[in-house]
This record gives sequence, C-alpha cells and structure tokens, in this order.
Amino acid sequence: MTDQPQPSTPPAAPDLFTWEFASNPYPAYAWLREHAPVHRTKLPSGVEAWLVTRYADAKQTLADPRLSKNPAHHDEPAHAKGKTGIPGERKAELMTHLLNIDPPDHTRLRRLVSKAFTPRRVAEFAPRVRELTDTLIDGFARKGSADLIHEFAFPLPIYAICDLLGVPREDQDDFRDWAGMMIRHQGGPRGGVARSVKKMRGYLADLIHRKREALPTEPAPGEDLISGLIRASDHGEHLTENEAAAMAFILLFAGFETTVNLIGNGTYALLTHPGQRARLQASLAAGESGLLETGVEELLRYDGPVELATWRFATQPLTLGGQHIAPGDPVLVVLAAADRDPERFADPDALDLARRDNQHLGYGHGIHYCLGAPLARLEGQTALAALLTRLPDLRLAADPAELRWRGGLIMRGLRTLPVEFSPA
Repeated sequence: MTDQPQPSTPPAAPDLFTWEFASNPYPAYAWLREHAPVHRTKLPSGVEAWLVTRYADAKQTLADPRLSKNPAHHDEPAHAKGKTGIPGERKAELMTHLLNIDPPDHTRLRRLVSKAFTPRRVAEFAPRVRELTDTLIDGFARKGSADLIHEFAFPLPIYAICDLLGVPREDQDDFRDWAGMMIRHQGGPRGGVARSVKKMRGYLADLIHRKREALPTEPAPGEDLISGLIRASDHGEHLTENEAAAMAFILLFAGFETTVNLIGNGTYALLTHPGQRARLQASLAAGESGLLETGVEELLRYDGPVELATWRFATQPLTLGGQHIAPGDPVLVVLAAADRDPERFADPDALDLARRDNQHLGYGHGIHYCLGAPLARLEGQTALAALLTRLPDLRLAADPAELRWRGGLIMRGLRTLPVEFSPA
C-alpha cells in the first residue's frame, strides 16, 4: 500500500508590525500576497482593518467609490475612537482636508490647490530646491560625515513646502521643530504629535489672518499657496478658515515626510546596491537625466516612502480578493506589497534603475493620487543627483543591520542614515 500525498499546509502567518518586521516587511508581504491577499488583522492601535496586498486588488481598491476617505463612515468601537487618522487633528479642527473627504468637497478643495503643483509651477520652483539642496550639503560637506536624515533629507522638504505655502523664513524653524516631533513620535506616545498639531494649528490660523489683512488686490506672479487659498475663499469658493488651515496643514504634513523617506530610503538603496549606484553616477557625469528620472520611479517602487495608503472605510457591503467587507470596515492598501507583486512586475525584489514598465502605486491611484507628486519627484531627483555628484565616494558609516526604521503604520523611513565621504 503506497502512501497517499498529503495536502500541503501553508506556513504559519508571519508576525506583523514588530520591530523586525519594520526593518524588512517584504517577506511578510510576500506571504500575505500568496496566502491571504486581503487579510483582516488587529493593528498596534487596537483597530481591526483589512490589508490589501496584491497589485490588481490594490489598484481597484484605491479607485473604488464604495470606499470612503471620511472617518465618519468608520464603524468604530469605543476603544478605537480617533485612532485612524493623524493624532490631534480632530481636537485641532483640522479634519476637513484632502485625506479625509470625498467628492464633491474633495473635488472643490483639490481644484483650489492643484494649480500650485502643475508641472509649470514646479519647474519655476526648481531653482529654489537646488539652492536649498546645495546650502544643506554645504553645511556638512567639510566634515566628512553626516546623518543624512537629520541634516539633509528632513530639512530640505520642510523648507521647500514652507516656501510654497508662504511661511515667512523667520518662522520656518518652528515648523521644522513641530514636524520633527511628528516624525519622532510615530509609533510611540501620541501626546507629542497632538501637541505639535495644536501648535501648528494655532500658528496657521494666525498666519491666515495676517495674510488676509495684507492681501494685495491683484495676485503677484508666483503667489504663495496660503494667499491663493485666501483669495479663492474671498472670491466665492466658500473655503472656510478651518478648511484653509486644514489644507495648509495637510500639505505640510503629507508633503514633507513622504519626501524625507524618498530621499532617505532612496539613498540607502543606492548605497547598498553599488552596481546601480555606479550606473547612475556615470549617467549623471555624462550630463544625462533619463536614468535619474526612471531611477527615482524605481526607488519609489522598490522601497517607497509610503508603506500603506491612508485609511478608507466601506460605505456598503463589497467583496475584495474573495473577502466580504462589511459597511464601516477600515481598509488599508499595502502599497509596499502591491509594488513588489510578481504578477505585475518582473523580478520585483530586484532594484533596476532603468526599469521602464513601472506603473507603481507609490503615490496612489485614482482621485486621491498624491497632489504633490511632481514636487516630491523634483526634490528627490535634485537631492540624489547633488549627493552623488558632490559627494562621489559617499558610503554608509554603519552596518545596515544596525539601522533602525521608524515605527508607524503609514510611512516607511529610516530614523538615521549615517554616512562618510571625503571632505569637500
């Protein structure tokens, strides 16, 4: 009598949201894609949510009108109140921003700010980004060492978005402090983030009032974004002060940390893939831009700054990946998993800066596609080109296993990135 083959059982589900997982979540995401592509789990906050990990499901989910961005649709138990958004935004009356609303309000508010992120406006801003980049590198180039997160990747987008919003230069260091508190406390005590949000809210309300008092009759060329929002609200667009403050807040909040992580994660990937880094340096030395452009897209796909898309809530029963989602259930699209789906990308775990077929989801999809993506791409391309050109022998100053990634749910980024190079 011959032994009958036994049905194979999948290995045990991996632990999620541990410190080990934060360092390298990709094996766990590969397991979920294969065995549980739409997976219900309890998050560290105690909230239960569905994780969507396959590319096709992710793309469908990001554009599905049955999934609302408005937290009012969350069927949340008492212990989960207020745990699905940015800490402190409810108390600070900053909820009415693009990440929390649906059409038609989303359409109206997005139209008001979209003109600040057109390719033409971003191109006009390019000299300022290059100036900021060179100034920051000048600050540490003579030392021969730096922490690229705190000395470069973090301040660059803060100062850039402050300039775009119209925050006076003398106040921008306050914004840097508040933003730093938001990053340092992600995954930890929520009080520090909420206090920073409250301070930022108070400042923005005062700044909006001051700018409204001094607003000229006609807009100047390149008018700052807050002045533009005030002008729109004063000319019949029905933008309340809370909406204006919330819009400025979310542009800062969403516009800086994504770019911090794009620069940090991207530099780390290049330093740990010397062949790809050498190709890019040779291309830059030849005065070419093509590999830089495709390379930044590949870095967004390979280890992007946003690990999970922001919250969505089912407004009616629906089926995703064979799972039945009930009204009120939270749904989180795992961009990091979808962008390494072998059903969509050839050799997805390999870094290939010349990859052409690269419709990644790093900046989302559908009506909530990242408004600031053109600016983030400009900052990422400018920063990486400057680092590799001005510091050609840039190298890690720590064992990769010793680097720590920030705990948190939405974003993926390094706490520090110590490097060494020949002093300039």
